[in-house]
Amino acid sequence: MKRDALRAVAMFVLIALLPLAGDSYWLRLGTTMLMYGVLAISWNFIGGMAGYPSFASAAFFGLGAYAGAVAQKLGAPMGFAWALAGAAALVFAAALGVALLRLRGHYFAIASLVVAEVLRELVNAATDLTGGGMGLNLPIPRLASIEGQAMFFFYAMLALAALAFAAMLAAMHSRLGFGLRCIQQNESAADMLGVNTTLYKVAAFMLSGVFVGVAGAIYASWVHYIEPPDVFDVLYSVKAIVMVLIGGAGSVFGPLFGAALFLSLEELVWRNYLQVHTGVLGLLIVLLVLFLPKGLISLRRRTA
Repeated sequence: MKRDALRAVAMFVLIALLPLAGDSYWLRLGTTMLMYGVLAISWNFIGGMAGYPSFASAAFFGLGAYAGAVAQKLGAPMGFAWALAGAAALVFAAALGVALLRLRGHYFAIASLVVAEVLRELVNAATDLTGGGMGLNLPIPRLASIEGQAMFFFYAMLALAALAFAAMLAAMHSRLGFGLRCIQQNESAADMLGVNTTLYKVAAFMLSGVFVGVAGAIYASWVHYIEPPDVFDVLYSVKAIVMVLIGGAGSVFGPLFGAALFLSLEELVWRNYLQVHTGVLGLLIVLLVLFLPKGLISLRRRTA
């Protein structure tokens, strides 16, 4: 654990130096990569460690975005609004986990996929509070310049990614991580051996939701305007799963490596194959998953 912690500190310090490049494009790309990293790390709790194929990331992201946006609309400071968004996602994940984690396999996957659509319709209906389909504008932070704003949100997302990674590292080396690995291998046997599978699964689901909720709130403040189709996009759920599979499900650094590679592929395809970017990106992802079924982390094991 100490070795992984030291490697993580070195990695995040290097990422923190990115603003020194002085290029707004790289700063925006870095902020997006860190947001993707939070999505991947969060999904790794429930999908990589417990083996439950959750599609609820989009629901947590959208809930956090609107919770933070509405709180700021009502006059709450930005930092408090972000914390409130995380708390809302945490409580929602706990309630949702108790209800849905009784299901397994594709039944759970389908049920979790529907949640984002339900929340989207609720947001569309609450026009007085959320703006409905017209979207919601957020106040622009009072910072010195546009560059200052970009750096602020970069470091905010960096701090969140570091916190999410620290939580994942702690969970992996704790009783929670051991219990989740037992559930992944054989949940029925783990239950018979006295593992409180319900408690562990709900705890993992809560961890998979809280950081994504805060990321959604930071994203909303970053872009200054949100609408339901944007923040409740199912692609947030799909991307989180793909990034973890590319990096290595259940591994420590796999989600971050997968997020970095996925964003690199996404940018490369957007630049060179704009007309057919979705198909080309999908083909590259399929090839990576086929030839590296255990993710990038398996390359290290082969060469070790």
